[in-house]
Amino acid sequence: MAAMPEFFTGDGDDGWTGLLGEGRIPKHHPRAEAIGSLDEAAACLGLARAMIGDASLAAILQTIQRHLYQVMAEVAAPGETALRFRTIGGDQVRWVEMEIERLSQEVETPAGFVLGGDSPAGGALDLARTVVRRAERRLALLLEQGEVENGDLLSYLNRVSSLCFVMILVCYRRGGIAPTMAKQG
Repeated sequence: MAAMPEFFTGDGDDGWTGLLGEGRIPKHHPRAEAIGSLDEAAACLGLARAMIGDASLAAILQTIQRHLYQVMAEVAAPGETALRFRTIGGDQVRWVEMEIERLSQEVETPAGFVLGGDSPAGGALDLARTVVRRAERRLALLLEQGEVENGDLLSYLNRVSSLCFVMILVCYRRGGIAPTMAKQG
């Protein structure tokens, strides 16, 4: 009989979690909060990808999900170990900027705030946008405290949240949906 894989270790039952490399931190540590927010952002982008129904937009979201796992690895690796996991930099920031530029050609800049939820995919992207923003705030704290050194990670997250917003507008445009504005006119 084949041995069942273990889906739990019990190592975190004491309220601490391991890092990539050596060391453990409390689960409420700012680094653990940042990693958790990045994980949530990747999950929200996965939900959006499952709902989007547009292969080109889904491919962008999948690439971002993969990038977020690379960001998580770097954030989960303290000190010198982080350099081994550093894969996100200026090239990935520029890629997101180019996607924003390309997709923004299809839409007009809204005159005010857009309410989320005019389509399932748009609502999922809006949720992803806000969770990415939270991950960005958590990462900003780690950068300020000197626990993470790669400033490109913050730029990347900032651009991803902007890309999510542009993708919402593109989804609405391609679906023939007029976005609901926060202020009724």
